[in-house]
Amino acid sequence: MAMISHTTITLNGAPHPLEHAVSITELLAATGLAGKPVVVELNEQAVFPRDYPHTQVEPGARVEIVALAAGG
Repeated sequence: MAMISHTTITLNGAPHPLEHAVSITELLAATGLAGKPVVVELNEQAVFPRDYPHTQVEPGARVEIVALAAGG
């Protein structure tokens, strides 16, 4: 297993650069998902949208972001 630097996070299973802690809101903006319906899991814990602005993503964290799509 490859060693992941502490200047990255694991985002949806892949290394993603992160120079310093950011809020989930900032991470969503940086990935183009701000304002879109998503479900976020941080270190295997679901995060409520109301908590995005003050929940910090630290280097080394594991983040899963699932975009929700309408349709059937």
